[in-house]
Amino acid sequence: QVQLVESGGGLVQAGGSLRLACAASGIFSRYKMGWFRQAPGKEREFVAVVSWGGDITDYSDSVKGRFTISRDNAKNAVYLQMNSLKSEDTAVYYCAAGLRYSGIGSSREGFIYWGQGPQLTVSS
Repeated sequence: QVQLVESGGGLVQAGGSLRLACAASGIFSRYKMGWFRQAPGKEREFVAVVSWGGDITDYSDSVKGRFTISRDNAKNAVYLQMNSLKSEDTAVYYCAAGLRYSGIGSSREGFIYWGQGPQLTVSS
């Protein structure tokens, strides 16, 4: 059974930093991993994606230059380092995985496994 378990959400002041982590289990093929978020009253949106090898990444324009996605395959984990946080970053953040041998393909598509989502609240 595939499981994605996130951690690291919480309350942070605007301008601050926070790191989200996601641990994957039960996946026995190469997979890309990503982060999505959903703010109250809005649709879920893409945040970032990283390839299996960690060498290819992509970000939404709204977080580019502030967020960094990385992974540690030895730990089956993916991370999202978030700096210079803004109130508009407040959302539930979801970790996701999609089977892919290399590259990222379509950044926003191809994800079949999802975590439960920690809440991030950025106070202004």
